Amino acid sequence: MTDTLDPKIAQRLKRNADGLVCAVAQQRGTGEVLMVAWMDDAALHRTLTTREATYYSRSRQQQWIKGETSGHTQRVHEVRLDCDGDTILLVVDQEGGACHTGDRTCFDADQLL
Repeated sequence: MTDTLDPKIAQRLKRNADGLVCAVAQQRGTGEVLMVAWMDDAALHRTLTTREATYYSRSRQQQWIKGETSGHTQRVHEVRLDCDGDTILLVVDQEGGACHTGDRTCFDADQLL
């Protein structure tokens, strides 16, 4: 097994200036949007290989596995790429809160409209 992202997938990605792609985590079955994070090629490869949601922390400049320290894991069931190649959708089973605050979702605090 290789440690690099499949070139067919890699060529479809439209990365930002930092080499990252936006990733949206959605609860399997309900469609609830849980969180948004970033992925580099290595994080996407690890996610596809292990089915553990792995992201890239812009502040720490390193990969992180969701739930590695908190226990609030995301088991990945589907990974989809949007039509433009600039957003990845992860369909997951969330264990515990998805937000770093401990909330179920990062989108339940402020409703603007």
